[in-house]
Amino acid sequence: MPKKSVREMSALERKHYSLEARVFHTAMLGSIILGVVSLLIGLGLYVYALAGQYIGEAFGLSSSTSVVVNAVADTESLSKEVMTIYHDLSDEERADPESEAYHACFSQIEQREDYQYLLSVLRTFRDSGNVFDLYIAVYDKETSALIYIADPEENEDYACPIGYWENVGQDEIEKFLNWNGEGKLYDIGNTDKYGWMCTAGVPLKNASGEITCFVLSDVTLDGLIYGARMFALQFFIATLIVMVIFALLLVRHMKKTIVKPINAIADAAESYASDKRSGADVNDHFAKLNIRTGDEIENLSLVMDDMERDLLEHEKELTKITAEKERISTELSLATKIQADMLPNIYPAFPDRPEFDIYATMDPAKEVGGDFYDFFLMDDDHLCMVMADVSGKGVPAALFMMASKIILQNNAMLGKSPAQILTDTNAAICSNNREEMFVTMWLGILELSTGKLTAANAGHEYPVMRKANSQFELVKDKHGFVIGGMDGIRYKEYELQMGPGSKLFLYTDGVPEATDAKGELFGTERMLEALNKDAAAIPEDILKQVRSAVDGFVKDAEQFDDLTMLCLEYRGGEQNDA
Repeated sequence: MPKKSVREMSALERKHYSLEARVFHTAMLGSIILGVVSLLIGLGLYVYALAGQYIGEAFGLSSSTSVVVNAVADTESLSKEVMTIYHDLSDEERADPESEAYHACFSQIEQREDYQYLLSVLRTFRDSGNVFDLYIAVYDKETSALIYIADPEENEDYACPIGYWENVGQDEIEKFLNWNGEGKLYDIGNTDKYGWMCTAGVPLKNASGEITCFVLSDVTLDGLIYGARMFALQFFIATLIVMVIFALLLVRHMKKTIVKPINAIADAAESYASDKRSGADVNDHFAKLNIRTGDEIENLSLVMDDMERDLLEHEKELTKITAEKERISTELSLATKIQADMLPNIYPAFPDRPEFDIYATMDPAKEVGGDFYDFFLMDDDHLCMVMADVSGKGVPAALFMMASKIILQNNAMLGKSPAQILTDTNAAICSNNREEMFVTMWLGILELSTGKLTAANAGHEYPVMRKANSQFELVKDKHGFVIGGMDGIRYKEYELQMGPGSKLFLYTDGVPEATDAKGELFGTERMLEALNKDAAAIPEDILKQVRSAVDGFVKDAEQFDDLTMLCLEYRGGEQNDA
């Protein structure tokens, strides 16, 4: 079955979370935010303008009334007389300004003809303007009260007769008493009796410039509040209509220029994947879209078209490369088999020779390696052993290894000494070594009847020896120059004596230089420790011990070098067995 994506959106999710839905939601949200901001700004400007109109009308009426009142009435004497009576009363007598007893204290003034005339003037001006009330009053800082001097209001629910007082805030008192004559003098407040009200006025002053009283006019703000509500309602309805129309037009535009082209690209991509899974030979999924939006989406469709054509070319090239890699892999597998077959790999190697036991392994870092070992009988009494490491890795090193092995074995089978074998092998390799490759090599010939080991070292690792009932130890022999490094080199040999139970361990640098993930080397000390873990074991188990120690050290780190080992156990010549 074709593989599907980990999760596919349902039809409901596609509808709810589609670009079209997101654009509509975004447009609506943006319109709501814009509408609310516009409403707040418009409402603020509306309230400010209307409140300014009310304040201006009230202040203007107070100003014009004050001019006439100054001309027709002695407000200074009237105010002093009322305030004298007010201050002469005790706190208990002033406690209830609506009582008959309190009102009787000012009744004589109220009956005077000049006072009634003043009320008629105030009434005339009040009726000519659009105000709630127009009156004369005094702000008393001492008692924080506004004392009415003359109020023409006839409605008993709102009438404030002469001497009537009401508490006012200290801020209002300070504002009116300390007015410097600039701007409009007003105060807006909210009371249980009158609701929201704007009080505007102008002071009346005596000849000395002292304030004697105020001509005040009250304007109710109910109209302002009602107007603000109506404005907000109308603005909201208009904004909602515009918002919906804008959102629908925007969605229609976005659907045409973004949503449909993107869905077309998505459908083409899905069709492309489906055809690839089914093996259909269709290669124009994106070319036939013909998107003409003139923006990044059109560019995306062109890029996807280019990608499809590039992938087609890449698939053709990848098919060729894959076929070539398979061919190379087959050849490398064959080369690995050939290389393995060239090395001794059947054990026991000499089942009819009880004088010794030998075992060797090679694990290349790549498909084929450059290390090699060899062992063969030169005659019935001489066993030749070789451990070598070619410079480089892979196929070149493997080919050089095979050539070196053949040349060396041919020289050894002529019965030469170890030093002469290495000297002649070096001369043969140097005569035609254009690639300037080289090989380190240890070669030893064991005389089986006596245990005498004659060896020569061409730049290779130190061999390791173990005498009977002892431990493995490095044999720090003298190194000659590497094979293939320089023509004319002559090698020297040395002798070691092996007795029954002695063991010889040979290896390449892949063992001590095995590296863990931290970059630390395995080293010769760990190698000797692994050898001596069970030094009396047979050669095959000895190599398994070392390989297990190396694997436990490097763990998952990559193997960078060939790992080759050989172990010989000398059991003694025939004369020793007798």
